[in-house]
Formats: sequence, structure tokens, C-alpha cells
Amino acid sequence: MSHFKRFIASFLIVCLTSITLPMQAFAAIVSTEEATGTITAGTTAERERITGFLARDDIRKSLEAQGVDPQAAIDRVGTLSDEEVQQLAGRIDQMPAGGDVLGVLFTVFIILLVTDILGFTKIFPFTRSVR
Repeated sequence: MSHFKRFIASFLIVCLTSITLPMQAFAAIVSTEEATGTITAGTTAERERITGFLARDDIRKSLEAQGVDPQAAIDRVGTLSDEEVQQLAGRIDQMPAGGDVLGVLFTVFIILLVTDILGFTKIFPFTRSVR
């Protein structure tokens, strides 16, 4: 019996000693899209197309006329969900070639206004955050 107790005691000493050894951990910043695995080539291309659309001079002037910072609107495209990106890209595709830019600008304005009211952004000085 003492041989069995000695074996168990030795085994427990090794186990408890190995538990106290430091373990290595690695950390990195991971975006929400990477964590959920929802980034697709289609949404990336649509984001780039919307960003290119907002970078046009006539769109910039129209955004500035409505009191929206064009760079803030472009930055906000990166934080839109995939569904919002697809919806906005679909609206751009449905526009006539000569322009019904007003509808797209109105959509961008509404999206920015809602995110401003929810407290995600602070673009418009006339809104109050619900947070």
C-alpha cells in the first residue's frame, strides 16, 4: 500500500507543479467582421464602389450643402453592416445614368442621421444622442 501512496503523491506533485508554470498567451485586435467571418468579396467590392461614389466631386458638394462632412460619410461606409451596404449599393445601381443623386444622398443622410442619434457618430450638431 505504501508503494501505491508514494506513486499517487509523486503524480500529484508533478501535476500541481505543472499547473503553476506560466502559460503563453497571444492577443491581437480583431475586427467584428473577422471574428464573425462575414467579410465577403462581394461586400468588399460594394463598399469600395460606394466609397468611390461618395468621393466624386458632385456628391461631395451635395453632401457639404446638406451639412455633412464628406470624409465622415466615407468613414461611416466602413462601419455599415453588410445588409446596409448591399441596400445602398442596390440604390446606386437603380439610379438613372444622368442622376437621381438626390435619392442616394437622402439615403446616406438618413443612415448618418440615425447613427448620429444612436450615438455611434457625431456628425450633425443639431442631434442629441440617446446614450
